[in-house]
Amino acid sequence: MTVSDSDVAIIGMVCRFPGADSVDRFWDVLREGRETLTRYDDEQLLAAGVPAERLADPRYVKAGQTIPDVDLFDSELFQFTHDEAEILDPQHRIFLECALEALERAGYDPDRTEGHIGVYAGAGMNTYLLHNLGERYRAASSVDHYRLMLANDKDFLATRVSYKLNLRGPSININTACSTSLVAVHTACLGLLSGECDLALVGAVHLGLPGHGYQYQEGMIFSPDGHCRAFDAEAQGTVIGSGAGVVVLKRLKEAIADGDFIHAVIKGSAVNNDGSHKTGYTAPSITGQAEVIADAQEVARVDPDGIGYVEAHGTGTALGDPIEVAALTEAFRHGTDRTGYCALGSVKTNIGHLDTAAGMAGLIKTALMLEHRTLVPSLHFTSPNPDIDFAASPFFINTQTTEWPAGDGPRRAGVSSFGIGGTNAHVVLEEPPARAAAPHGRERELLVLSARSEDGLRRTTTALARHLKQHPDLELGTVAQTLGLGRRAYSHRLALVARSTRDAAMALAIGDEERLRQGVAGRDPHAPVLVLTGAGADEADSAELYRAVPAYKAAVDACAAALGQAGDTEALLAEASRRSAFVHEYALATTLLAWGVEPAGLAAAGTGLAVAAALSEALPLADALALADGTEPARVAVPRLPVRSPRTGRWMTEDESRQAAAWTGDGDLPDLDALVAGTGGSTFRLVPGDGGPAGLAHLLTLAAQQWVLGAKLDFAALHEGGEPRRAPLPTRPFERRRHWVEPGGHVRARAPQTSDRLIARFDPEDPRQNIERVTDYLVEEIGRVLGGRHLAALDTNLFDLGLDSLVLIEVVAKLGEELDFAVPATAFVEFPTIRTFVDNLAELMGFAPGTDTDAHPLDGRTSRRAQRAAARQGGTA
Repeated sequence: MTVSDSDVAIIGMVCRFPGADSVDRFWDVLREGRETLTRYDDEQLLAAGVPAERLADPRYVKAGQTIPDVDLFDSELFQFTHDEAEILDPQHRIFLECALEALERAGYDPDRTEGHIGVYAGAGMNTYLLHNLGERYRAASSVDHYRLMLANDKDFLATRVSYKLNLRGPSININTACSTSLVAVHTACLGLLSGECDLALVGAVHLGLPGHGYQYQEGMIFSPDGHCRAFDAEAQGTVIGSGAGVVVLKRLKEAIADGDFIHAVIKGSAVNNDGSHKTGYTAPSITGQAEVIADAQEVARVDPDGIGYVEAHGTGTALGDPIEVAALTEAFRHGTDRTGYCALGSVKTNIGHLDTAAGMAGLIKTALMLEHRTLVPSLHFTSPNPDIDFAASPFFINTQTTEWPAGDGPRRAGVSSFGIGGTNAHVVLEEPPARAAAPHGRERELLVLSARSEDGLRRTTTALARHLKQHPDLELGTVAQTLGLGRRAYSHRLALVARSTRDAAMALAIGDEERLRQGVAGRDPHAPVLVLTGAGADEADSAELYRAVPAYKAAVDACAAALGQAGDTEALLAEASRRSAFVHEYALATTLLAWGVEPAGLAAAGTGLAVAAALSEALPLADALALADGTEPARVAVPRLPVRSPRTGRWMTEDESRQAAAWTGDGDLPDLDALVAGTGGSTFRLVPGDGGPAGLAHLLTLAAQQWVLGAKLDFAALHEGGEPRRAPLPTRPFERRRHWVEPGGHVRARAPQTSDRLIARFDPEDPRQNIERVTDYLVEEIGRVLGGRHLAALDTNLFDLGLDSLVLIEVVAKLGEELDFAVPATAFVEFPTIRTFVDNLAELMGFAPGTDTDAHPLDGRTSRRAQRAAARQGGTA
């Protein structure tokens, strides 16, 4: 295939569609030709709030295309407080989860990705604000109004993703009704090709009212029975559904160079509007649709003869379907006279019309067909709409799952999406380029997994084991790179050194305790103490490391050059000598340092002291090698790392380290347990003390041990020398909990009456009790926001708990009403814990312990702070 500078690759895909919470399950739905419609009974509908009189209407269709668990959200992962998550539009919640998952499926951790990542996104109408938060909104304060706006307006969808995921590219909200998704794809491609970003997250989300059916009205877009029969003679409309889809885009040439997994290629796209030359604002236009399709094909430099499938907008309406086929035919006739050769289908027959996310569903469906080289059926088609002349068109409705036959060129497809209001979009896709065969990798690889909880780690491990078992052809190095480079590292960690994909699947599935390394990394992990003994390695182990690990090879080559043996490293490693032992241990240590292990110090004995001298830069490498051979150094510098002396059992002082005698002798290693007792740190030997294998598996195991304890390994350095490769792998399951306001619930209480206020319960004779009352009030209010009183710690910075200034301004305003006192709105900035805030407030109000309450009454008109300010200004309070 020909690769153009304007080609864009789809390198990651994620969806939550009706009946399919993943791309793999979505493919199953498509391949098996299933419809995902949910039928409701009256009990379910009544429980969802549907009035009984509506259920009695024979036109009410008791069905919907829906997704489950819209009330659940992994708020802690994205650092939302309970209250903040509760008022956040569920569309934003779902899109945020999909965005992170899409990047991980593509194999990119935003914190370790060079270049800018853009976000191009759209959301549907916010029914949660209308139906669930309406009462709260009407009774809210101005601050709460502002918070509700930030949590629910479409304007903040893309920018919230950029903020939460630390993305620095363009962050653009796009809304053109049903064509939102494909317009976002088109805009993102322009951003990539103009250099505004290097990766682009693109997608849309739409949620209808959960658990509701809909009212059928003749002439409207809604189907009378819940089925969408696109292009069929019996077609009478579609079903509006809920769902979200996100793709990750990248310039194709860079995606190939970086070893990305490419699902499909975007060859070109176009966007236009119908204008006013049509029967009405909501009506489609043959001219507008035909022009956008032809424009996209021209941009893609693709002849219509080379397009074998079109994913239509296909809403199954009596007016829309004939216009769409007529427009497609008009566009294709600019380049071909052939008939009946191009398959036509609509994903709406499977999952309904997802409104803003409809085009994303069509794009992901078509990319999957190109990836799998398979055409999937368009459902509910028996006989064509009599107003559609398929016989004279290039198109036929595909109704079976069949192999997509190869033609003279690569398989290509078009995807259309037309929005109410006339904004039309069309994208031309091509099958992915053939993936180069994986090069022969290392004999061992390090696989790493992490999660935020023990249960999350268990589920993550199970999912990967199952995936590797199902895909034994996956190259192990590709799996290792994807996990190491493309996933954020959380506190609960597991690592495995594996020989093959099958080996990894088995070890993970059975929980092989002898091989799996598992631990919990602290927020500030303790650096380890490296134990250097000067023990050597078997020649085969050294040779394996020299071949497989560039950092080890570089260290050995440096030693050979310092000895004047450049080009003769094989002989150096084969020696059974002290200096060959030095070379091996020194190369192991420098490799681990290059991979990101940062030691707190070095504990050494024997030849290991010479290694310590080189690592700590107390001696140049040549002098350290001479020391290993028994030559005492003439001059020693102060080491840059602490070194434990085997002669004294203590850390060397600066004076001791300068003495050559401190680096000689064969003293014993100190008690390693005592070495780190009480520090929380750990020690580890670079070379096995029992003379066991010290090759690649041992080195990777050392790295694994440190990673599970919290070391920030540089996986790019660890995989140096191999070709970059990524593959779609299972992502961590989200740890969701319920955040939901039922309709009519959570109405904000009006300001308390004077007799009910907190100030009325104050005792002028007991200032400590007053402080306790204010503290209890704040714990209750802040705990409500966080999700429980137990979370409102008195001495923890409230901003570290996830609270923002708007929440605290609201808390302060309510407290001011309770106290009938003007509490400074910014006090929490200066005093960011509950305890320090209350102590300051007690001083401001004049009821701090020891305060003369007669001189400083509770109305707060004077206070110590006011007196100090007045004194500084030379006035009186």
